Amino acid sequence: MSAPLPYQFLPPVPAFTLKSADLADGEPLPEQHTLDHGNRSPQLAWSDFPATTQGFAVSCYDPDAPTGCGFWHWLMVNVPRPVTAIERGAEPPTGALVIRNDFGEARYCGAAPPPGPAHRYVFAVHAVDVPDLGVSADATAAMTGFHLTAHTVGRAVLINPYPA
Repeated sequence: MSAPLPYQFLPPVPAFTLKSADLADGEPLPEQHTLDHGNRSPQLAWSDFPATTQGFAVSCYDPDAPTGCGFWHWLMVNVPRPVTAIERGAEPPTGALVIRNDFGEARYCGAAPPPGPAHRYVFAVHAVDVPDLGVSADATAAMTGFHLTAHTVGRAVLINPYPA
């Protein structure tokens, strides 16, 4: 039995387009995006988001981590509205804030599941109705998620299992 997906029980929001030169929805996560084989964040590009969008957040979450609460690998907020793509391994765009992940680091940290069944890595771009979520660099992922849920007006998701 799989853990629920992170947005399954939140208020529904419109979907928009998320594409990647590195990821294909449902396909295995390439090794260059894992902790032991490159640890590079994937290229992502998004479009067709709601007109009320004032900024974005980008995240990667593993709902299948053996923690009882999943595991955040990446959480970047306050991405300015004009930014509609992030290159592979790129630094955060000017103005964006990277929140400490569950590794305790303010950066992308790739997949590193324990031995056993594949985990799902949920890459999401959240369109938000404010340019600044009002969280600080030392906010937890849970607190950031609370603010994100209150301000999300659209969401685009790619889910990639690892290992295949």
